Amino acid sequence: MKFSTSREELLKPIQLIIGAVERRQTMPILSNLLLRNVDGNLVITATDLELELSATLAITVEGDDITVPGRKFLDICKSLSEGSEISFSSSNEKAQVRAGKSRFSLATLAATDFPLVDALEVEESVLVAKEDLLRLMEQTSFAMAQQDVRYYLNGLLFETQAAVLRSVATDGHRLALSSVELASEGGERQVIVPRKAVGELMRILNAHNDSIDIALSGNYLLAQIGDVRFVTKLIDGKFPDYQRVVPQNHQYIAVVDREVAKASLLRASILSNEKYRGIRLSFSTNTLMIQAHNPEQEEAQDEIEIEYNGPDIEIGFNVSYLLDVLNILNTNDVHFHLQDSNNSLLIQAPNTDQAKFVVMPMRL
Repeated sequence: MKFSTSREELLKPIQLIIGAVERRQTMPILSNLLLRNVDGNLVITATDLELELSATLAITVEGDDITVPGRKFLDICKSLSEGSEISFSSSNEKAQVRAGKSRFSLATLAATDFPLVDALEVEESVLVAKEDLLRLMEQTSFAMAQQDVRYYLNGLLFETQAAVLRSVATDGHRLALSSVELASEGGERQVIVPRKAVGELMRILNAHNDSIDIALSGNYLLAQIGDVRFVTKLIDGKFPDYQRVVPQNHQYIAVVDREVAKASLLRASILSNEKYRGIRLSFSTNTLMIQAHNPEQEEAQDEIEIEYNGPDIEIGFNVSYLLDVLNILNTNDVHFHLQDSNNSLLIQAPNTDQAKFVVMPMRL
């Protein structure tokens, strides 16, 4: 294989797809990037067998496909001076990279051994604006489980229902839900995208401004984002009935200044139990008392003014879960929907049902 291009034209697409290359691989070929000659253009692909990312570059390329060590190739490109012209060539199981007076020789592996996803037949597709898809994931992905034995929680649920696209995540202690209206109606479907794929998709979306075409094919989700093709296996499992978890009949609403509440929670959390991170919220007329204590018998207490006219309610929470929600929201005020000391807390921005956050209470 042979091509020449600028450092910047090669570096950006490699940075976008390198996340699919795991640092520790049981198969050496998975540490490599596949460089392909597709209709005279260069296509670079990375995979970990679950996630496949490909970037197409409008670079004139000659010769046969080859694979090169992914992170070493990236580091070489990063190390070169801005504006450098890179010449790439391969022969006899070696790849040569030249730029100015710099020379690098990399070991290669045969392209025929690289495990590409077979051609997929699209069953359904959804066109969604980049800003909408990114918002859905940013408002919910923080609530995904990590390495839970309930494997279906280690990902993000995407659900289409009529002209609505919804994302939902839960780790069993909290739940985040966000939705957006689509331009056209589609069928009803639920898919669970793995945690790693969600992170990589968000990273790629942040680098593009195009609308995103999302398609489903069997147990795969595909997305075309500019010149990057994103393919991930889906988690095969049944997501819990999240609608049963979202409170529908909480009678009392506390209107809280988001920044004031964040600051108060952070102060109290200093002396919370380091393992369980528990704090106590005590709601009374127009007042919220926040308390924390730890096994060393240390205590913190903070009081803030709120708008609240319901009965006195005392309820415990993991402070990290509350802070995660307040960090995601960007409104001045937030609404805390309450029922009693035993029911979960529903947090929402005022005047919208697009995003809902549920935090389960904890015993203190």
